[in-house]
This record gives sequence, C-alpha cells and structure tokens, in this order.
Amino acid sequence: MLGAENRDAGPVSAMPGGFVIKRRGNGQEVADNRIYAEGDDLRHIDRGATARTGHLYIRRFHEERDRVTLLVADFRPSMLWGMQRAFRSVAAAEALAITGWRAVEAGERVALLALTADGSFAVSPRGRSRGMLAVIGGLARAHEAALAGPSGARADPPLDQALTGISRITPSGAEIVLASGLDTPGDGLADVLGDLSRRRNPRVLMIGDSILGNLPAGQYPMAVGGRRMRARVSGRGATEPRGATLPADIPCITLDAGGSTEAMIRTLGG
Repeated sequence: MLGAENRDAGPVSAMPGGFVIKRRGNGQEVADNRIYAEGDDLRHIDRGATARTGHLYIRRFHEERDRVTLLVADFRPSMLWGMQRAFRSVAAAEALAITGWRAVEAGERVALLALTADGSFAVSPRGRSRGMLAVIGGLARAHEAALAGPSGARADPPLDQALTGISRITPSGAEIVLASGLDTPGDGLADVLGDLSRRRNPRVLMIGDSILGNLPAGQYPMAVGGRRMRARVSGRGATEPRGATLPADIPCITLDAGGSTEAMIRTLGG
C-alpha cells in the first residue's frame, strides 16, 4: 500500500498537518550589531566595533533555517497517458527527480506531495541522498497507486483544490516546484499560486507532449493502466494554458514528455 513504507525510506502518508523545520542556531551571516546587554553571549563580541567606539558591541546574526524544496507531482488521470516516449506523469516524476537531486546537492532538504484522483500523498522533508531516495520511492508508489485506480473514465480533481493547504505544510521561503500539465486548473489556481508566492517561491514545470500539435483530427486508441480508451484530437493542436491559469510572475518551464531525458536536463539548466 502507498501509505506504508519502511522507516529508513521515510513514510509516505496523506497530506500532513505540517513539515517540521529545524533551526540551525544563529547562522553565519551577520545582520547588525548593538550595544552589549547583560546576559549576551560574549562569544559574539564585535571586536571591531568595540575597538572603534570604546563600548562593548555584540554581533547579531540572521536566523538560519533549513531550506526546503517541496516537489509537487501531478498524477491525476489527465497525466496518465503519453503519445511518445513516456506518460506525462512519468515525465513529471523525472523532472522532479532532477530538480530534487540538485536541491540536495545544494544542501537543501526535499519533500514530496503527489496529487492523485484519490487524494494527496506526502513524504516529509529530509536531506542528502537518503532524503531524495525517500522522495523517489514516494513518487514510484504514488504513481503505481494512481495507475491502479478504478477503471473507467475519471475526472480530474481541480488543481486549485488539490493545492489548497500547501501553505500550511511548507515554511516561509520554501521552494515549491509543481510538475503538471495544468489540466482542469479550477477557477482559483492563479489565486492559489499568487498567495503562495507572497512568502514562498512557487514555480511550474509544464509537462506537455509536442506531438499533439501535429496529429490529424480523429479518435486514437490508448491504453492507460491496463485500460483501453479512445482520445479525440481536434487537429487544431494543443492550446497553451499558461496565460489563462498562471500569474505572470510565476516562473514556468515547458517540458516535452516525448523528448529525451537528456533534453529535459538541458531545458532545466543542466
């Protein structure tokens, strides 16, 4: 089951009430200094200011917290298909894995939130390779659960509703990376992302499939998770949802699910 995972890999669970963020003491960057007050730590004496003024000064440091990157994988039904190399959901997982490894290499902790038709699943933030391996395990299990959903046509839960509550589980300053095709965005997606951008740093990895713009009109057979269905293509090409759903100040990179992994790495700045 998706909700159970060994302790070494980190738990995968329904959306949690919040991620615990560790403090790292006083940090290394000096914010300013001030006159010494009784009880101050003498290890923080600012010798330069003390020598210049003849008064005892204390350095004050910026509070330092762990940096967290939350990887948000869209595994709703609209993502569980692909026309060329990979399903859009698989391409989303690949893009998030690339992003996550870069984050842990930069000293950050990574967390996962996977969105499916049956709800959200999370992996709490952890650092280094073990943290990223826990995220990859969570991606695999969440994707397997999404594919194993009930047969028949299923509607996407609106993306804006699926993202509601992210601000409660991420600290101020966190990076939030959403990999999605932005299908069924909901009327409030722009507002949700705009609210997040006030104290956090959301960005979007838009997962598309370039072949859609070149297919002639018609119905095409597809197999998704062992189920057979037919997709109708208008022949007018895929529309770009960015302008209708994303605020202009939200960074967005478009990735082709049908392209190679090497091309994806280059597009992501590798």
